[in-house]
Amino acid sequence: MKNCEYQQIDPRALSTPAATPTPPPAGPGSEKSGPQRPRRKWEVFPGRNRFYCDGRIIVARQSGVLPLTLGLILVTSGLFFIFDCPFLVEHLTACIPAIGGALFLFVVVSLLQTSFSDPGIQPRATPDEAADIEKQIDSSGSSTYRPPPRTREIVINNQVVKLKYCFTCKMFRPPRTSHCSLCDNCVERFDHHCPWVGNCVGKRNYRFFYCFVVSLSFLTTFIFGCVITHLTLRSQGGNGLVHALQESPASVLELVVCFFSIWSILGLSGFHTYLVASNLTTNEDIKGSWSGKRGAEDSGNPYSYNNVFRNCCAVLCGPMPPSLIDRRGFLPPDSAPPAAPPEPELPPFVAKHDTNMVGGAT
Repeated sequence: MKNCEYQQIDPRALSTPAATPTPPPAGPGSEKSGPQRPRRKWEVFPGRNRFYCDGRIIVARQSGVLPLTLGLILVTSGLFFIFDCPFLVEHLTACIPAIGGALFLFVVVSLLQTSFSDPGIQPRATPDEAADIEKQIDSSGSSTYRPPPRTREIVINNQVVKLKYCFTCKMFRPPRTSHCSLCDNCVERFDHHCPWVGNCVGKRNYRFFYCFVVSLSFLTTFIFGCVITHLTLRSQGGNGLVHALQESPASVLELVVCFFSIWSILGLSGFHTYLVASNLTTNEDIKGSWSGKRGAEDSGNPYSYNNVFRNCCAVLCGPMPPSLIDRRGFLPPDSAPPAAPPEPELPPFVAKHDTNMVGGAT
């Protein structure tokens, strides 16, 4: 016989009829923690976004380039106002810092509006809505083995437009809507996802993005021209360009930043001016949806008014559509996720030595 030690449940714990633990005594602050705080919709938002200020600010989860964009604008403009403006005011006019300040404020405000606003996110279908759409799709399919099509066709300005089904949002996307893989949202009039502003660019913030790009091109050109004028005036009188750079070393950094960024910013401004005049989006232009790249016979843009002025007014001056996700709204009590039940306490374990167990042949 061999001694063997094992764990056995205490039989006294099994014989007790009451298995629920006794609640702790009520403290002085327990009366205040009765009903739970109502939760807002942004707290359970399914997309890959971050919310701040109780849902008032929405940005993409991957918004690490936004501080770089804001930092370049602040540093370059700050150096211009500190090192170049005093000399230009003394030798030219006092309007230079006023114009630069107005452009700087316009750039920063339009950038923040683009980055912190809802681009036009479409709410996902509820389980009941998704089930109803699935029934409609199944009923529209044939009796063969082939699955029913996941597209619908509508007519816009006498032209057929296909609506694609989004498997993530469980709905047919509205016209000009596309699903952003980075934010994991369907965005109405989706233009593109811009990492420089840290957000998608869509129907509700495209006008802010366009104002940001155009005003930034004016600001960059203005600073670039003023810095060259500053260095030219300092180098006059036989001092030379080297002496001017030594007296104002910050102007070198401004020249480098403006020189390498002005070309891309001006090109981007011209490209989006063409899109606004044509009532197109970057996504539609790249895919060639209405330019005949897909070989369609009737490939005209059904959303264009065939007038540059009307297209610009429709894109930039139309009424601001409301946000559809209602991120600051409260969840109904029945839709709140239930609280996890408390884990039951296991009965205590006691160690017991048993010499009657056979541990091996004797």
